[in-house]
Amino acid sequence: MRCADAASSLQNQTTTADNSGKVPVEHLDYDYIRKCQDVKYLDMIWRVLRSGDEGIYPHLIEFCESHLEKLDPMSLVLRKEKPVATAASLSNDEWSQIVDELKKWQEETKETETSLKQQSMFDELVNTNLPPIRGSNRSFPLSQTSVPKEKRYSSKHTLPRDYREWDKFDVEKECERIDENLVKNDASVIISTGHPKLKTKVDASMLTQQEKLLLANYEKDKGNEAFRANDYEEAVAYYSRSLSIKPTVTAYNNRAQAEINLKYWHNAMRDCVRVLELEPGNMKALLRRATVYNHMCNFEMAVEDLRVVLKEEPQNAAATQLLSETEKKRKECQPEQQSKGKKILIQEVEEEDDNNNNEKTKAEDTARPVEPSQPVGGEESSAAPAERGDMGNAQKKPHSRGDGGPHSESNNSHHGHRRSKGGSSDKYKVTQESKEKVANGTSKRGSTASVPADQSNSGKETPVGGNAGETVNLDAPCGALPPPLARLKNEGNLLFKNGQFSDALEKYSQAIQGCTDSGIDSPEDLCILYSNRAACYFKDGNSQECIQDCTRALELQSFSIKPLLRRAMAYDSLERYRKAYVDYKTVLQIDISVQAANDSVNRITRLLIEEDGIEWREKLPDIPLVPLLAQQHRREEPPSAEVLQARAEKTVRDAERKAEGRFTALKQEGNDFVKKGQYQDALGKYTECLKLKPEECAIYTNRALCYLKMERCTEAKQDCDAALKVEPTNKKAFYRRALANKGLKDYLACSSDLQEVLRQDPNVQEAEKELEEVTALLRESLANAKALPAKPRKTVPITEVEGDEEATGVANSESSHRGEDITTNLRPTDAYEYGQALNAARCSGNTAACADLLASTTPETLPQFLSTQLDGNTISFIMQALDSHLLEKDPNLVYRHLNHLHTTDRFSVVLMLLEKEERRHMTQLFEHLSAVQSTEFTKNDVQNLANKYI
Repeated sequence: MRCADAASSLQNQTTTADNSGKVPVEHLDYDYIRKCQDVKYLDMIWRVLRSGDEGIYPHLIEFCESHLEKLDPMSLVLRKEKPVATAASLSNDEWSQIVDELKKWQEETKETETSLKQQSMFDELVNTNLPPIRGSNRSFPLSQTSVPKEKRYSSKHTLPRDYREWDKFDVEKECERIDENLVKNDASVIISTGHPKLKTKVDASMLTQQEKLLLANYEKDKGNEAFRANDYEEAVAYYSRSLSIKPTVTAYNNRAQAEINLKYWHNAMRDCVRVLELEPGNMKALLRRATVYNHMCNFEMAVEDLRVVLKEEPQNAAATQLLSETEKKRKECQPEQQSKGKKILIQEVEEEDDNNNNEKTKAEDTARPVEPSQPVGGEESSAAPAERGDMGNAQKKPHSRGDGGPHSESNNSHHGHRRSKGGSSDKYKVTQESKEKVANGTSKRGSTASVPADQSNSGKETPVGGNAGETVNLDAPCGALPPPLARLKNEGNLLFKNGQFSDALEKYSQAIQGCTDSGIDSPEDLCILYSNRAACYFKDGNSQECIQDCTRALELQSFSIKPLLRRAMAYDSLERYRKAYVDYKTVLQIDISVQAANDSVNRITRLLIEEDGIEWREKLPDIPLVPLLAQQHRREEPPSAEVLQARAEKTVRDAERKAEGRFTALKQEGNDFVKKGQYQDALGKYTECLKLKPEECAIYTNRALCYLKMERCTEAKQDCDAALKVEPTNKKAFYRRALANKGLKDYLACSSDLQEVLRQDPNVQEAEKELEEVTALLRESLANAKALPAKPRKTVPITEVEGDEEATGVANSESSHRGEDITTNLRPTDAYEYGQALNAARCSGNTAACADLLASTTPETLPQFLSTQLDGNTISFIMQALDSHLLEKDPNLVYRHLNHLHTTDRFSVVLMLLEKEERRHMTQLFEHLSAVQSTEFTKNDVQNLANKYI
């Protein structure tokens, strides 16, 4: 009843206080505050106490705060203002670090400011040939826009108008007057129909490295500004200026992106390759190179680059989207039905290609089959870089502008006009100077393939590319061509292999011009030259010139398979499918085993049916009939051993790639399940991962974690053991095996694993906490074991048998002369007998008997004998025996025993449980041992050994 009355009274008082808005003095009491459960009312009481209106009671205020914290830990009343950090609130090291960083920042700012002030030294370089304001087509000469100095700083000022004059001001007349003035001054305006050409190179040879860096960044920033304004041509020019001053990865990357937007695919490819040479693994360069590969229909290389990007940045949305698009295109380009014809690689670089020995050429080509998705024909060897492709790519190109992609007739004419500055055939007209150089066997332009004819090593083999063992003889004879022209052709072949298509095109053009000027009548050689130059045009995106050169080659040598194939590909890229179909069918009449022609015919047939319907054949041009003499019939021959080996290696690589992809996907799914707490599902994913890669250490530790979460400690320990077999120093495996041993109540093993974790990394706080807990559990288990009643031991009489060394002998200890009748087995055969003998000596405190036992024990076998008997008392007793008896007789034997004793199982755990007196005996032994002079060990050796005990 009293409690109920007190509660009702408290409720009434609270209600009264709430209604009146004031707290009665009676409520400012310990008992009342202790019983009050209303948080808002306690806030009011606290505010009254803190205000000091009713007096200052620090202890009552503190009591109110503690009670309020129990009821509402997030109460606003409990918030305390944190003072601003000052030098006094920080340690000396922290404050000195802050001061040092501020000073360093101040010095760097001053240096940057000084370098910027010196920018005037190269303003003349920057301000030359400035382009007009973007978006306008007018530019004014600086001489006319400049204002005379005396007018610019005139001291006379126009007086302001009176307000009455403003009422009479005619705005329309004033506008007409300004327009008239503009018309009068129009003569001073220079009308420009386009931007002046901006120099792409800056002469910065007289500048220092710091000035070069500043100027290069300045040009790069202007390129960024032009890029943001979508003026990609100007951005490329500024990036080129920056690179001419100081090549940087950022400038190459930015220029590659601008060239991609302009669809200059080959230029963008070169910039991406340069970035990867400077910084292998650059994600932006890989992504942009994949974009270029995608537009050049090299889907395999694009997929490889995108997978590398996604491996490092799995959340990259642009790479993910591009990968899905590339995979889709790659599937669309794969033919539905593959012909069973022979796969060949058309080649005309070698000397045999230039002759009429077709059967030999065919035999060589059969040894190098081409997959349907790969390019067919060309001059490149298998050692050439993957991105350069083969001469005469028979694969369908996408709608693009820089790589021979499809164009309409009008677009192609415009494309040819755009390339007339540097990409048309006029560029390669040979001047008189080049004719003289051709006669001398030298080139107009230097290149990696050019070697002067007057050098002593002319005609010798010249190294090619970066392969030390690969050599090319540039002076090898080529058909009926004279040596200077044969050298030009060989140099063109080498340049094409290295991906320098424009330089190779010039070499072929010089060779063709030389044949014309010399009056050489060799249709076979001219056909090859025109065909090779057509391949260069095609690689450079000039399909129209490619068609013209292929036509000339076919006029010289009808039904030549390579010009036909390349002209078909050029027609295909221009979307002139009917002419492409005719050429492809002609190629198949010559040799039905050309897989690229079969694939293209099937694809074009579907396109023509969609476009013209069932009457598509009637709209085709006439397909020429190939004479029987020009047809190349082949017997189906089994593939050679090299081909079979190459196919097997490719199959293995594809299987490894698929397995790697599936392994990565399964591992990621398992990790996601662990994050969600779905350990059973994660367990299945990790098990499938181990089927693919049974030697992956991380999967074992991940699966062990799942087992621990599911309280399956035995399986977790097994996985940790497997992980440690693969990687013996894996920290996670030791830690998780310790947790598994703890769950299995094997505290000694748990403590040993935790100590190994801390030995590898002393900063693992979780291992420290677990070790403290396990140590307490270990001591508790040992105490419980001692408290249990010991089993009665059976007394066994021990006697010494003389004359039989193999029998179990017994020897009386040297202590028998002291009146003791304890006997010790000095020849134990196993750990049990050794433990019995050692316990007998320890129970009687007979250190001499223990010393005799140790003297008769080989040091290498001591850890095996003590593996099941080792505890703190045993170690202390052995130390006393070694110190008091064996050290004087044989200190070398003592050192060897100590050197093997610490390798006993669980020695570190037992050492941790030693008492203070036992540790003192151990320290005393090492002090005595270090004072001994011996030839087997030094004082430093004893000190290093003592560190393992003490």
